[in-house]
Amino acid sequence: MKAWLTLHANALRDALRRLAATPLNTVLALFVIGIALTLPAAGWLLVENVQQAARSAASTQQISLFMALNADKAALADIESRLNQAAPGRWRFVPRDEALQRLQGNSGMAEIVASLPRNPLPEAFVVEPAETAPAALEALAKTFAGWPKVAHVQLDSAWAKRFDALLRIGRLAVLLLGAVFAAALVAVTFNTIRLQILAQGAEIELARLIGATDAWIRRPFTYFGALQGGLGGLLAAGLVTLGAHLLAAPVNELAALYGGSFILSGLGARAVAFITGAGALLGWLGAQISVAIHLRRLN
Repeated sequence: MKAWLTLHANALRDALRRLAATPLNTVLALFVIGIALTLPAAGWLLVENVQQAARSAASTQQISLFMALNADKAALADIESRLNQAAPGRWRFVPRDEALQRLQGNSGMAEIVASLPRNPLPEAFVVEPAETAPAALEALAKTFAGWPKVAHVQLDSAWAKRFDALLRIGRLAVLLLGAVFAAALVAVTFNTIRLQILAQGAEIELARLIGATDAWIRRPFTYFGALQGGLGGLLAAGLVTLGAHLLAAPVNELAALYGGSFILSGLGARAVAFITGAGALLGWLGAQISVAIHLRRLN
């Protein structure tokens, strides 16, 4: 076990030495990898923030139950009992007098309401569902419509469906973008390792002549690729975090102009670890492919 750890420690030390030996090339490669990972990471963060905004808007989604004009107190009590049993979420009763007062408070409606001979508005119940998925909202509205003395159920779930469709498209676009840039990252690492192998071709052949195994030859290059990819992923996480920090204040101001409040979420610790790990894995994969092709040619 100690010998195995020593071999890997030596390989890691050799990879770090190679990174430090050409600082300009290393910095340029890290920027290329970092930018390649920044775009899909930023896209995913954007989708997550849009989803968070959609959830905030969905929390105000309401289903209105308008009672028949001839509904009496017994019918209202029956609906209250059904709502308590169904427990769809928060709900409240809106008397017709309260609804008329709200209508009268709207600009331009006071004179119209005053000219009415009687209150034409029905009693109503307003439900704020706990489950805001479009399918669940429609199923709940259909259930409410079947209750006695409920004349009309109003639900505007079209916007929720649009949000859901846009989020699915956004996730798919980010995944496709991530796949393209992942392939580019593997290609960059492949080319970097290939150049190093060509530069050290004589040393590799000599090492094989004195009994070095393919695993021993491969190990420093794979560590180099993993380190380069991991550092590039860490740089990408830093760029995304910086961008989110710079955009937080303008986004909050924009939300305030529309009468709301929204805090732009940045990358969490898990997301940073995932991006760094993904970069390291892709760098390792590119190095493995490059070294495997070269060793196959030598056999």
